[in-house]
Amino acid sequence: MPQPTVRSPLRRRRVLAALAGGIAAAAGAGLFLSHAAATKSPDKGAPEVVPPTANATFDYQIGGAYTPPAGVEAVSRDRGARPAEGLYNVCYVNAFQAQPDALDRWEDDDPDLLLRDADGDPVMDEDWDEALLDTSTPGKRARLAKIVGDWVDGCAKSGFQAVEPDNLDSYERSEGLLTRADNAAFAKLLADRAHAAGLAIGQKNTTDLLGQGKEIGFDFAVAEECGRYDECADYASAYDDRVFVVEYTAGDFEEACSSVGAKVSVVRRDLGVVPAGRPGHVFRAC
Repeated sequence: MPQPTVRSPLRRRRVLAALAGGIAAAAGAGLFLSHAAATKSPDKGAPEVVPPTANATFDYQIGGAYTPPAGVEAVSRDRGARPAEGLYNVCYVNAFQAQPDALDRWEDDDPDLLLRDADGDPVMDEDWDEALLDTSTPGKRARLAKIVGDWVDGCAKSGFQAVEPDNLDSYERSEGLLTRADNAAFAKLLADRAHAAGLAIGQKNTTDLLGQGKEIGFDFAVAEECGRYDECADYASAYDDRVFVVEYTAGDFEEACSSVGAKVSVVRRDLGVVPAGRPGHVFRAC
């Protein structure tokens, strides 16, 4: 495993919420099982978890849903968006930090679940103006898992096949108040919840936890800028090529394509991940 590297803001590429986009149409139906069509486990009656297929052509649509380009087989969309019919759909959930427009709700309903500094102020991810959630104790992790777990259940009810909980690496921005073990323990609760709902769950970034990924319960990975940081092969090895790579520059995209593009899904998107038809939209796949 490579040594931890200094993360640029791009490593935590997120959008606050899905913007208005077109309702996606099917583009080659039947390539993946839908959540509703997933078979039941014969022993417990729980929905079967269906991980993504390695090297499925992928589009990263967390900035707003739109009709997937021809040939796309899998998409990631915000949990407030509708899945793309006939494709493999990954549900984006901001699991370890509070959306800026939701901060007042956290302050009103669960103020102690926000990570706070010595002065009592929320610890912020300054790049995205997001307060960190407090995963430091078993009790707080359990309460957070109930809240975020309800969002995960919502993804399943909407018809997604998988979920990607973002900001697994929030401990790196916690001013030393959170540990890698804290976030790994919370991720395990989310993985259990996702699997109970019939959803696969993806590790979002953070090579520091690749060695624990399958133990936590992750089934695949969504890796931003692994081409830039020469980490794509590590993700591919850890998850048997079930990796969705997202790059934001031409050079990093070409690097990822040349290193793992023959076996792993690689897409280039614009930094704003804006829907097709809007200024600045970029989509390329290896």
